[in-house]
Amino acid sequence: MGSENGRNVTIAMIARLAGVSVPTVSRVINGRSDVAPQTRERVEELLTRHGYRPRSAARRTQSALIDLVFNDLDSPWAVEIIRGVEDVAQASGAGTVVSAIHRRTSSAKQWLDNMRTRSTEGVIFVTSMVEPPLQAELRRLRLPVVIVDPAGVAPQEAPTIGATNWAGSLRANQYLLGLGHRRIGFIAGPPQLMCSRARMDGYRAALDAAGLAVDDRLVRPGNFYHESGYTAGMHLLGLPEPPTAIFASSDQMALGVYEAVRKRGLRVPDDVSVVGFDDLPEVRWCSPPLTTIRQPLAEMGMLAARTVLRLARGETIESPRVELATDLVVRDSAAAPRIR
Repeated sequence: MGSENGRNVTIAMIARLAGVSVPTVSRVINGRSDVAPQTRERVEELLTRHGYRPRSAARRTQSALIDLVFNDLDSPWAVEIIRGVEDVAQASGAGTVVSAIHRRTSSAKQWLDNMRTRSTEGVIFVTSMVEPPLQAELRRLRLPVVIVDPAGVAPQEAPTIGATNWAGSLRANQYLLGLGHRRIGFIAGPPQLMCSRARMDGYRAALDAAGLAVDDRLVRPGNFYHESGYTAGMHLLGLPEPPTAIFASSDQMALGVYEAVRKRGLRVPDDVSVVGFDDLPEVRWCSPPLTTIRQPLAEMGMLAARTVLRLARGETIESPRVELATDLVVRDSAAAPRIR
């Protein structure tokens, strides 16, 4: 039985009745050719039977959309991911909807309510914990999901995109050890993120391979933002035996360490070497330019977008877990330690 005027009938409702995904119904409505004839006939019959009417004529020609969901958007790191997703989306004739849910259940619910009203092909979550209720609803809508740098264990069916965090951290600390440093401070990222844990493990592995024990006094918590890098840097540089080098798990925290070094009346790299992780665009312009591990953020966004669009077309993904290579970028923030 149809609704009174067809406007209470949603794409999600038709998808559920037809046993197909929301993107498939959207493709039928928009007249796209990439739908099997039998599926198209079934969806069109349900649209007619239930009196479905788009909200406007514009919806009938609306392009495909990718939903890109962050916890927060206040980082140049996020900008690089967005840039990569946008490049692929535009080349595919798709649009991008960017949202921030701020780790709040209410924000996630509002995003989900909004997402149901648009022609979303699939969802990319970035450094987000996809809670079970949200997983269940996305499964019900048959929307493909890809996760970039997952927090905790990702849903089994969701492909993940990341970088070689362990290898990058190992390489950074091996570089500092090769310069002669033996007291290397480490500033960790959020412990719930798998990438943070991998960077911590890479730090420990480098010290272990050099025959050095991890000194817990040289390991400080952080959250990837400047303030936590500054706080951790002030603490480390105030120790009776401060480190001669500090490896920060993000470039933003490394720049926070720069400020702590200045506050202590010291200089980088004369008094303390600093290495970061990310290779954000601005770090080549700071003074001195930051030595860091390049994480291919834009490429991660591009691969996530390609993957979600392939899933939306019903294609099979060869490898559900992908890690892109990291590289050491040597600039001017690390040098051999002074003899004290």
